[in-house]
Amino acid sequence: MTQNSFLSEVKDAVTPRATLLVIGVIALQLLFIASYVGALHDPKPKDVPFGVVAPQVAAEQAVTRLERLPGSPLDPRAVADAATAREQILNRDIDGALIIDPAGTTDTLLVATGGGTVLATALETITTTLEKAEQRTVRVVDVAPASPQDFDGLSSFYLVVGWCVGGYLCASILAISSGARPANPRRATIRLVAMALVSIVGGLGGAVIVGPILGALPGSVAALWGLGALITFAVGAATLALQGVFGIVGVGLAILIVVIAGNPSAGGAFPLPMLPPFWNAIGPALPPGAGTWAARSIAYFKGNDTTASLLVLSAWAAAGIVITMAAATFRRRRAAG
Repeated sequence: MTQNSFLSEVKDAVTPRATLLVIGVIALQLLFIASYVGALHDPKPKDVPFGVVAPQVAAEQAVTRLERLPGSPLDPRAVADAATAREQILNRDIDGALIIDPAGTTDTLLVATGGGTVLATALETITTTLEKAEQRTVRVVDVAPASPQDFDGLSSFYLVVGWCVGGYLCASILAISSGARPANPRRATIRLVAMALVSIVGGLGGAVIVGPILGALPGSVAALWGLGALITFAVGAATLALQGVFGIVGVGLAILIVVIAGNPSAGGAFPLPMLPPFWNAIGPALPPGAGTWAARSIAYFKGNDTTASLLVLSAWAAAGIVITMAAATFRRRRAAG
């Protein structure tokens, strides 16, 4: 092979489109590193909703003392009694509570490891240090304990990640097999129906694996099945929509949203109050974060406080359907014109 023919083949292979795709992959690679390391390299509790149960004067003093902690790790508020504190934790209004015993020297810390073992441990460390300075001790009570088979409370997060992966991989396979942009609304509908069927099967499979098979998560299998189907379809429909608008580049955009932005901000490895402000803010609005919150609520908090997360996932699913169909309709009209 001559040098000129070799250079000609290289020129044919390295097209502007291929060059842009490679640049896009490098950008995704660097964003992946920046997002995961940026979000997770230095977790610190910040403004964690926290209750204080004590007689009025003692409660006011304790709240003031907690508000003045360096770095503002807690967002304390007085709570009427221990029963109310338990109820608020189970409703996911607060993440912990300190019950002060004015007649003794031992107080009680209520935590919920089902919402994240790391956060519960951080609350224990903060209150133990504070109480020690006051020559008091702390007894820890876990009102929503994580399953013994759910190490660090991460099973919910990994379950949701699996459902998200199924969603964008299925949509990507549909694009690879028959073109990134569906030629008409009929083909777009077929893809959405196929995505729905995959979501139902994948949702059931994930719920059965983490529940009856592995015993990693308690809670209703039916509720987790429904959640899994919604998560998978929401991510899949969003990926189909991005492909319909941007072509094969849409797959990369789906990875950017779900994997690079969504996973580190989901509150999985570290619950939301321990993430930097940016990741704390975007997490609940993305499928991994909304899904992780809802899965933990189903598993450990009697299904409480799932409405907002389910609405977020439903919005992603609805937007995916509308944009996918609109892009296919526009493409058909443009081709006819």
